[in-house]
Amino acid sequence: MSIYNKKSVVLFPIILALVLVLGMYLGVKLNKTGISERLLIYPRVDKVNSVLNLIEDSYVDSVSRGQLEEVAINSILQKLDPHSVYIPADELQALNEPLEGNFSGIGVQFNSQNDTIIVISTVANGPSERVGVKAGDRIIKVGDSLVAGVNMPTDKIIKKLKGKKGSIVKISIKRNGYKELVNFQITRDVIPLYSVDVSYMIAPQIGYIKLNKFAKTTFDEYMSAVRLLHAKGMKKMVLDLRGNGGGLLESAIKIADQFLDNRQLIVYTQGRTRPRTNAYSTAGGECLKDSLIILMDEYSASASEILAGALQDNDRCYIVGRRSFGKGLVQEQSPLPGGAAMRLTIARYYTPTGRSIQKSYTKGTSKYYEEVHDRYVHGDMAAADSNKFADTLKFITPKGRVVYGGGGIMPDMFVPIDTSAYSYYYYHVREKGLIYKFAFAYTDANREKLSKFKTYKQLSAYLKKVDILKQFIRFTDKQGIDKYPNDLKVSSKAIGNQLEAFIIRNFFDNNGFYPTINTIDNTANKALEVFENQKSRPKK
Repeated sequence: MSIYNKKSVVLFPIILALVLVLGMYLGVKLNKTGISERLLIYPRVDKVNSVLNLIEDSYVDSVSRGQLEEVAINSILQKLDPHSVYIPADELQALNEPLEGNFSGIGVQFNSQNDTIIVISTVANGPSERVGVKAGDRIIKVGDSLVAGVNMPTDKIIKKLKGKKGSIVKISIKRNGYKELVNFQITRDVIPLYSVDVSYMIAPQIGYIKLNKFAKTTFDEYMSAVRLLHAKGMKKMVLDLRGNGGGLLESAIKIADQFLDNRQLIVYTQGRTRPRTNAYSTAGGECLKDSLIILMDEYSASASEILAGALQDNDRCYIVGRRSFGKGLVQEQSPLPGGAAMRLTIARYYTPTGRSIQKSYTKGTSKYYEEVHDRYVHGDMAAADSNKFADTLKFITPKGRVVYGGGGIMPDMFVPIDTSAYSYYYYHVREKGLIYKFAFAYTDANREKLSKFKTYKQLSAYLKKVDILKQFIRFTDKQGIDKYPNDLKVSSKAIGNQLEAFIIRNFFDNNGFYPTINTIDNTANKALEVFENQKSRPKK
């Protein structure tokens, strides 16, 4: 305990006693003047509690003080910034699970089609797989509750399947070939939530890793992927952070550390009551020799931006894509009575050159989150927007590269949003979810035949042979989707690729999905072009 803390311990009782004595003295004086005793009960310095107490004591109808408190807290936090939030007790676990990297449940992925819950896959060696649940099974009952044919919302189904580790849940499933329902008794267990969607060799000597979040398990997952790819000959890496909304700062710092020499600044934080805190790299990173390209888009946020900004500012990577979201506020989570919590912004993140990642939120929370849509409407997704940033927001890296502040991370190479496949037909089949719906229905109807393929490439070749696109067109004709003569010429390649990728995912998960979908991914292909032209990063 510091000397200051010791003094506080000694002085606090004395100060409290003086305050109480002063309060009693003022109370006597006020009573003599005829001022209402309510002023003593509800001091002016605590207006919120004064209002709540008055309502609880005197309001015409009965009210829940707890609900009023939650409304008050939310209203207060909304006046601060978009990321200072109140988390009710019943939502806290669900919000923390992605950061923990696991939850407790039965270990299945499912899809609800035509009010029927169909198992897509089971977690390897998970609770459901261990008792014999299979892909294609229809979940009819969970416990004594009917979940099929009753329009039960997905979140309610998930709540029924999830539960405390070691607890038991009974499910009844309908399986092809069986007349009666098949019953399973499943003991819930810890189910991992993976941060690495996929890692594979996208080209000779070039590895590809896609991260979907930064959780407690992210760094270990990332390092396992790196070591496997190094064993396969990786010397260059494409790190895909598109759509990654962030998570734990520590995980982003650890990954950045793998690319940097000793004692290089990674990020610093600073707030009104929080002094500047620097995070530096250490020696011995396992990716020091790897050339690196990071893929980003408008949904890359927070820890994604910290990682990308750290490596860009240290001239250690080349960023391809579009300007990131712009979330650079540091939240600290504090527990509240009743199991709730509050995440309060206490500082800002800054990249090594001094850039603030945070975009403006002065126009309110709604406009803050609509900014991404506004960028699309104003054409910022179609053309680089660096020219909109003032010279005062320019920063220079140690190697002399210009980088920009003002909110988000600006890419070194801009790649516009791909609209080359857009047509009337494509828009409507996408908006109605028909590509995914058909892919799932086709999988379900042909599961036995398609499950015999040993690799995703074999399955892809088969789907081309049976002309899956032509079957899809017949399907959409029955749905009444009109198409103009030029629509298929414009959109057929993209639709066919997505059909293959979604069907393949049902059998080979992301290990087949991403290698398929990335073949026509403009941003991923642009990264490969950069490597071919040896423009990944300045030489050390």
